[in-house]
Amino acid sequence: MDNKYKITINACFIGHIVQAIVNNFVPLLFLTFHNQYGISMANITLLITINFGVQLFVDLVSVGFIDKIGYKVSAVMAHIFVAAGLILLTILPELCSNAFLGLFIAVMIYAVGGGLTEVLLSPIMEACPTDNKEKAMSMLHSFYCWGHVMVVLFSTIFFTVVGINNWKIMAVIWSVIPIANAIIFMKAPVRHLLDEGETGLTMKELFQRKVFWILMLMMMCAGASEQAVSQWASTFAEMGLHVSKTIGDLAGPMMFAILMGTSRAVYGKYGDKMNLDRFMKYSAILCVASYLIISFVSNPVIGLLGCGICGLSVGIMWPGTFSKAAVSIKSGGTVMFALLALAGDVGCSGGPTLAGMVSSAFENDLKIGILAAIVFPVLMFMALKVIGKWKEQLKENKNNKLSE
Repeated sequence: MDNKYKITINACFIGHIVQAIVNNFVPLLFLTFHNQYGISMANITLLITINFGVQLFVDLVSVGFIDKIGYKVSAVMAHIFVAAGLILLTILPELCSNAFLGLFIAVMIYAVGGGLTEVLLSPIMEACPTDNKEKAMSMLHSFYCWGHVMVVLFSTIFFTVVGINNWKIMAVIWSVIPIANAIIFMKAPVRHLLDEGETGLTMKELFQRKVFWILMLMMMCAGASEQAVSQWASTFAEMGLHVSKTIGDLAGPMMFAILMGTSRAVYGKYGDKMNLDRFMKYSAILCVASYLIISFVSNPVIGLLGCGICGLSVGIMWPGTFSKAAVSIKSGGTVMFALLALAGDVGCSGGPTLAGMVSSAFENDLKIGILAAIVFPVLMFMALKVIGKWKEQLKENKNNKLSE
């Protein structure tokens, strides 16, 4: 690997930590927002929906401008949006006519940055001259998990020592990371995914491929399977398992993130010795089991263990699908990565939203809400079976042609 691209790879790693801040800091404050501002659980659910909804919209529209303005400029813009949203999170609730509107606007702004990083980091990493693309992709996405751990651990320590009422200071502290990474990206060499003069597939060409639609379904299920538990883990621990906020944050979302990161890091290191298809199928089965544990076991320790198992099981789903797409569809380009990110964000929005809506319908019972989301890992397993059959058929057809 060219040493000059180490700074680019490190910037991508930090970018996923920024993405983790975008998706996981505010969920730690859901009950705080409910108590401090009197915001209903339905509106808190809407904050999750708008975060991933805006990211989804950015995924879609970014196809038209990222290639024109370039990866580097887009990456710098993304980090500026995240930093601005985090800072405005501390200001707008008091300035707007009602606190929810202020939170809503701030979330929208940092979600724009989150959507851009979601689209950009994978193709930037894929374009770097690394030795093993699948391992590098898994290692890249593991940094989202370590960022998640860092957000939960440092925020929880801060809230315990300084007090949850000072959450705004923590929000400003987190804004420093995207500001610093924007500066790093300004200095980093960034290659385009395709060679000069080469054009990637168009949307129409991608839409004509059956495998692309299966990959889109897999990305949606990956996002939904992960976030349906991750976004509600802290609230679930406090409300459903009746443990303190500190224990809930540490034993819920942090254990989830550690085990998710472990899964990705293991594949990132030993992926060349593993069968990705088999790894993903077993992970989908394990994910179904974790949802059943969370939903039906009343023991708090086992319930929190179920959250951790869920993190372990979903770890490979997102980077694994990206890797399968890069291998299955050559010259997919920025368009393919943007549309896959779009599908992933549909899942990231739909999974926790479904869990929240179902739980609201059953008197805020999050166990029932999470049980409803079990459909996503089931669909992931079915999609993997379909792709596996297609691969076997292609292999059989090639063997038949060789024998003729």
